[in-house]
Amino acid sequence: MSEIVIRHAEARDAEDLRQFYALPEVYHNLLQLPHPPAELWEDRLKPQPGRRQLVACIDNQLAGNLTLMVEQNPRRSHVATFGMAVSSAFHNRGVASALMREMINLCDNWLRIDRIELTVFVDNDPALAVYRKFGFEIEGTGKHYALRNGEFVDSYFMARMKG
Repeated sequence: MSEIVIRHAEARDAEDLRQFYALPEVYHNLLQLPHPPAELWEDRLKPQPGRRQLVACIDNQLAGNLTLMVEQNPRRSHVATFGMAVSSAFHNRGVASALMREMINLCDNWLRIDRIELTVFVDNDPALAVYRKFGFEIEGTGKHYALRNGEFVDSYFMARMKG
């Protein structure tokens, strides 16, 4: 099996990310909208305070993406949130776990993050399994959290505390 390479996303990745997030199987479980414009990903890849973009590549193909956002409010500077997606072509190959391991390493050992938060649709069983594997716990449920395919879907609020 080919090696998973995790690296920081760069400007040259914008078009690959746009195409990746335009796939229905990707945006179905995210808060992304269909048909993302090129400018959206060009802007997202520009340096922004507290934001880090990781990509997972297998054989130089984009397999997944994780965006980490460190809270900028001084009273919440110990908290980060993230969003992640893995291409269906690379499911069950360890991509999500590799991205999670690197994100947790950054938070625990380099960024002084004590709490990592996320939201996940309640019916996204593969994502829930990965998050639980890395110590995330459900803290609550957001009823009718987001619109997906014309219907409101609930989301779990999950978090992981360092140590």
